[in-house]
Amino acid sequence: MSGAQGVGGGTPRRTPGSVLSGLAVAVGCVLFLGGFVWGAVLYKPYTVPTDSMAPTIGKGDRVLAQRIDGGEVRRGDVVVFRDNVWGDLPMVKRVIGVGGDRVECCDKQGRLRVNGKVLDEPYLRKGEQASSTVFSTTVPKDRLFLLGDHRSDSLDSRVHLTDEAGGAVERGAVDARVDATAWPLGSWGTVGRPDAFKALPGGISEPGPLGPILIAIIVGAVLILGGAAHGPYVRRRAGGARQGQTAKGKVAASG
Repeated sequence: MSGAQGVGGGTPRRTPGSVLSGLAVAVGCVLFLGGFVWGAVLYKPYTVPTDSMAPTIGKGDRVLAQRIDGGEVRRGDVVVFRDNVWGDLPMVKRVIGVGGDRVECCDKQGRLRVNGKVLDEPYLRKGEQASSTVFSTTVPKDRLFLLGDHRSDSLDSRVHLTDEAGGAVERGAVDARVDATAWPLGSWGTVGRPDAFKALPGGISEPGPLGPILIAIIVGAVLILGGAAHGPYVRRRAGGARQGQTAKGKVAASG
């Protein structure tokens, strides 16, 4: 009886291929699900309601922002923050100056200066000058001077220059740093760190782990699909081989 079960309905013998496919599916699940969990812990999605950050981020775009502490913020970062003076709603702006910086606008070519250094701002709209508002301010300690990339259509630190803090926002008001635009699909892309701020003290921030997270998810998906497809592929191939043998047998019998 046991022999019959082994030949007919018993548990099929595991081949090296089936073992490897099972391992691929298991590893793929770890990478795929682990990548999503990792991303959910470190990142938060936001919808940008205005075009004040265009062309970097358009109105209605969905962005992925890494949860960070305000102490990690560097010049050039695009941050999500909330401040009572600004309306106590999540806002997205670019950090131009940090505590102790002297921010001035504008020189004869319409460019910003930070601590006397002229900033090249490639993220601005083509032909747009750094600001139509002339100003000069020193950023208080532990605060950030923030501007939108669409300078002619952004309510930012320039609007609050007469406030006690000179328009600067506390570092602790920052919730996250934008790493990428995720939606719509046509606008997908990372938000880089401008080279213009590299020469200033503290430099620029390092890219977040979004790249490795996406790689883990993609590799995991490929392993899952590849491992799952192994069984049907082997059965189909075996079935084709049996059909070929049967056809040969019929030809031999008829001969």
